[in-house]
Amino acid sequence: MTQLSLLKSPAAVQAAMDEFSRLGRVAFLKRYGFDKSRDYMVRNPRTGEPCDSKAIVGVAFGKQFPTQGVLGADDFLGGEMTVVPLLRSLGFEVTRTGQDWTEDEVHATVVDYFEMLRLEADGVGFNKSGHNEVLRKQLRGRSKASVELKHQNISAILAGMGLPFIQGYKPRGNSQLLLRKAVQDYVLRHSTDVGKIVDALEEVKTPAQKTYSAVLIESPVMEERQKLVVPTHPRQRLPRKLDHAARDEANRKLGRLGEDWVIGYEQHRLTEIGHPELFQRLEWISDTQGDGAGYDILSFESPALHRYIEVKATNGGIASSFIVSHNELEFSVEAGGQFYLYRVFQLSGEPKLFILRGDLSNQLYLKPLDFRASFREHFR
Repeated sequence: MTQLSLLKSPAAVQAAMDEFSRLGRVAFLKRYGFDKSRDYMVRNPRTGEPCDSKAIVGVAFGKQFPTQGVLGADDFLGGEMTVVPLLRSLGFEVTRTGQDWTEDEVHATVVDYFEMLRLEADGVGFNKSGHNEVLRKQLRGRSKASVELKHQNISAILAGMGLPFIQGYKPRGNSQLLLRKAVQDYVLRHSTDVGKIVDALEEVKTPAQKTYSAVLIESPVMEERQKLVVPTHPRQRLPRKLDHAARDEANRKLGRLGEDWVIGYEQHRLTEIGHPELFQRLEWISDTQGDGAGYDILSFESPALHRYIEVKATNGGIASSFIVSHNELEFSVEAGGQFYLYRVFQLSGEPKLFILRGDLSNQLYLKPLDFRASFREHFR
């Protein structure tokens, strides 16, 4: 395995799996001269698709070392002593052929996830690695990375349902059908408990953060759109009361608390840029004029240039979704570079902030939530 051990790049393995998905299994194996794996498959974390482990490693070697080229099927041995530990050491999930996650394994993982989510909602610290280790004792030789991926899959499922998810597990899609059903079933069977989690995350508390230094962070970037997979089963529709994003947006007390925090931040910012006197001219538009202006706070870039600020506040994490009205979207286009969306998150603890500037349609994936119905057509 001397030559094979040089493969150290997870990106090269991912590139090989991406090509596998693009070409299809038969064409991929034919192109590179590999047979179907008899024992072990590696799962593509982007699509959830199982790929032939030996073929992926051989092609990944060529991706990392293009001048040396792909390793052929006769150049190295596959299996438990070579390919499997290599792929797992690079963070990929490897399973025996025909041994996908069982219903019992999925159920145990879902229960463990919601226990951690409950602790997070209650503000109780917990050790993710410790939970991972305990959970793996109930599973069939799953790696730490494969359990983490399942937890990230659950985050993606909950995000798609409009529910909160654990901040430390970034959503990753393309989950196993059995996992999606298990999460939906859990939410429906434990709707009262899930509702308490949502309520705890939406509880209005005065932010613990008293200063505004180092609260501004880089905004997330739009992730690459994933291939649309049309479900073969009916969509599970959930009670509206469990729609976290809608509840969060509807909670005006939380919204006003977020706006109040931003006003404090603006006083700090204007002082930092050398114009503390401009704070006296700041106006809390949503308080003095109500909603409908397309922004909440009128602040300043300079004595002659306004900054129109729309505030979106949540007690959740950086990846939590939020509601943008049609009016706010239109105004972001009209105001251009003078429009600023302030996304305040972790509001009840130590608030953080990122800012989106200008036309929101170029910076966010926007999904229509409701329709206006009437018997005559409205063009605006």
